[in-house]
Amino acid sequence: MSENTPVATYETLYQQLQEVVNRLEAGTLPLEESLHLYEQGVQLAAACQHLLDTAELRIEQLQVGMGEPAD
Repeated sequence: MSENTPVATYETLYQQLQEVVNRLEAGTLPLEESLHLYEQGVQLAAACQHLLDTAELRIEQLQVGMGEPAD
């Protein structure tokens, strides 16, 4: 599997998001760094959600193409 596939990208982004959350939950960072990490986490979460939405749309298109009704 190529590194540029949506699955690899999603997995990488999700792992980065988990690392951000873990660092924030530790509660040992200065305020400015916490704010920066929070902003990064919001961006990572949005990117993950976009990839999931794209995957869901592809699945729905495939189901419609196979004659299955979309929900």
